[in-house]
Amino acid sequence: MRDREELVGVVACGIVFGYALSLVMLFLTHVWILDAQGRPQVEDFVAFWSAGKLALKGAALSAYNPQIQHAAEAAAIGHSFDGSLEWVYPPLFFVVAAALASLPYATAFILWCVATLALYATTIAKIARTGNAWMVACAAPAVLAALISGQNGLLTASLVGLSLLLLEKRPALAGLVLGLLSYKPQFGILFPLTLAAGGYWRSFLWAGVSVVASNGLAAAIFGTGTIGAFLHAMTITNDLRIAHAGMGWNKLESLYGLLRASGFPGTAAWAMQALASVSIAIGVVLAWRAPLPYGLKAALLAAAIPLATPYILAYDLPVLAISAAFLYRERAFDKAVLALLASTVPSVLGLLWLPIPSAFFASLAVGAMALRRCYENPGAIASTLAA
Repeated sequence: MRDREELVGVVACGIVFGYALSLVMLFLTHVWILDAQGRPQVEDFVAFWSAGKLALKGAALSAYNPQIQHAAEAAAIGHSFDGSLEWVYPPLFFVVAAALASLPYATAFILWCVATLALYATTIAKIARTGNAWMVACAAPAVLAALISGQNGLLTASLVGLSLLLLEKRPALAGLVLGLLSYKPQFGILFPLTLAAGGYWRSFLWAGVSVVASNGLAAAIFGTGTIGAFLHAMTITNDLRIAHAGMGWNKLESLYGLLRASGFPGTAAWAMQALASVSIAIGVVLAWRAPLPYGLKAALLAAAIPLATPYILAYDLPVLAISAAFLYRERAFDKAVLALLASTVPSVLGLLWLPIPSAFFASLAVGAMALRRCYENPGAIASTLAA
């Protein structure tokens, strides 16, 4: 077992080194972050930085206007471009965007990547309580996807992991951290159910306080109109990106995206996603009511999050490492779990060649890992159903 873990650690170390070398080479050859003229490349991070610039000018509300936001992005990169990089975040995330926009673009991009990666790696290490877990987690292809685009998947995973890590011993702080996850609402939909099911009412209360206070304070700073603009932007995003494949069905790494990419009509895909989401929610609630080890409950919840939402992209999938870390914390991985974990790599990399959202199968694999562990405690599940 120890030899197997050491081998996994060595392989992961090699992959992470390869990622780092690749990013350095992409930067030096002007493919990543800046082009040969020193102008920003068209990446998702441009949307953060440009919205932050608008916020610093006192025009945060304008970031929700697709035309104005696009113009700000074009000004930032120095030329027009096809496509759209919308700003669809609540007022809270303006705090981050404005801080980043106060720095030169390349500095902000690199600092953002380093800071979120460090937070993610530290969170994984704290959860798993083993030396090389963070290295294995950083070797996941989804981590590279988040770094290349400058997206926020590493921050999202860290907030999920920290809130679960703190929940048992520091429930109030866990609730405060969880409230910050409101910047990415689709990742928080299962938390109220699980906190209630597990009786974590103190965390439930503090999470609500955190959501209201953090977004309320941000709205007071950047304009109260940002709340209504955010809600309106969410409906537009739902229509453009989800209902009408504004970015392509193969980029929605969910059951809904898989069904649409496979030719299913929207009504059928929505119905099947809704059925899956409700079933997942019921399963997670039952697990959190059952006398299972806390690590298994946390792992199941973290694995369920990407399966329960129709809107999830490849750079959001570092959250799967949170589930794996909690599973490892409970018990070292056997061959079956390692095989499921290994299957997540080709699933994510398949996005480069396949016309379907293959990374969805990575979420399924980690979900199967967590479910398998839970069903090793059938008595706990049965007693909950009986109650």
